[in-house]
Amino acid sequence: MLETLKNCWRVPELRKKILYTIGMLLIYRLAGVIPVAGIDINAVQEAMKNFSLLGFMSMMTGNQFSNMTIMAMGITPYINASIIMQLLTVAIPALERLQKEGEEGRKKIAQITRYVTVVLGFIQAVGLVYGLGGMREKTFGSALVIGLSMAAGSTLAMWIGEHITENGVGNGVSLLIFAGIISNLFNWTSQGLGSLLTGSNLISWITMLGVLITALVMIVSITFVNMGERRIPVQYAKRVVGRKMYGGQSTHIPMKVDSSGVLPLIFAYSIMQFPGTIMGFWPNGSISVWWNNQFLSGIWYQVVLALMIIFFTYFYSNITFNPVDISKNLQQNGGIVPGIRQGKPTSDYLSRISSRIILFDGIFLAVLATIPTFMTRALSTQLPFAATSLLIGVSVALETIRQLESQLLMRNYKGFL
Repeated sequence: MLETLKNCWRVPELRKKILYTIGMLLIYRLAGVIPVAGIDINAVQEAMKNFSLLGFMSMMTGNQFSNMTIMAMGITPYINASIIMQLLTVAIPALERLQKEGEEGRKKIAQITRYVTVVLGFIQAVGLVYGLGGMREKTFGSALVIGLSMAAGSTLAMWIGEHITENGVGNGVSLLIFAGIISNLFNWTSQGLGSLLTGSNLISWITMLGVLITALVMIVSITFVNMGERRIPVQYAKRVVGRKMYGGQSTHIPMKVDSSGVLPLIFAYSIMQFPGTIMGFWPNGSISVWWNNQFLSGIWYQVVLALMIIFFTYFYSNITFNPVDISKNLQQNGGIVPGIRQGKPTSDYLSRISSRIILFDGIFLAVLATIPTFMTRALSTQLPFAATSLLIGVSVALETIRQLESQLLMRNYKGFL
């Protein structure tokens, strides 16, 4: 990785892209220190203790939500708007036709997504601040100022992410999330080292060492699985088209081990935290007390969470990977998997291989999600990261390095030609 960054720095065009990306990320972080007028930060931070989902959201934005800055919503409204538009594209024929129109259609859908982002940012900001009791004055003017300020922050984050994708190293939205996660880890590390250096006991040193070892093991495991893939060999038969002969070469179908990425974790966490978020409005109710004191702290929460992660891994992978279509494409182009007949036997073979990979991926993500909870109980301290944040961080870092390597390789080819 360091060698790739060093080689990219030597290329003037890539060096400009890296500096541009760093500059835009600095603007994003600097905008995150501007507070929103009319919000009682202490009331919001106190109310957030009853909403674990908001704690997760604050961690993803680098504690900007807990500080109630204009970047408190971060890039979340844009992500939600993108997901909504993807679902509506399947359900609404007009949007489906736009998507099939090519580049112009995608530009129109992107423009609609931006408008939806602004509306969602405004509604979410006002709803969350009002629900947490953070408005100093519950008036229309105060709600308008809060909504417009946070919606403007989300719009700025969306603009920064899009420009990083176009003019920087790419993956603009992912890099904004990555910046928030790294900021949160850096704050915890600096505070931990400060407390250790000011004179602490042996238990604090052991706790710090345990957290670092846990993070290192999880990062290595995520990297190993993220880069793993199952390669299905494919042999193309020779065929004559006009006066030219095509085919006759051997290739493979790459099937990533972690094809679903972080989405199963996000879906499972969101659904599991949704009941607690609703019950947080009635913290003294019998169901809320049982949920917080018995279910969340017991083994059954981890079991249900693991099962939901496996379910969503199967659900998402089955949507994105269609063995029947791949089998038809192979048959139309004269491709064959050695030892497997074309048609239904090929699709059954691919489906069987995919099911095994998905099962491993689901179990891996489920184990990964439960490690921070068990380590929190074992070390008697709150870990500064969750499985989702580490998975996002490692995935974004690997994808960014891959993009830099591809751009570097492309420029080497140009120089050779």
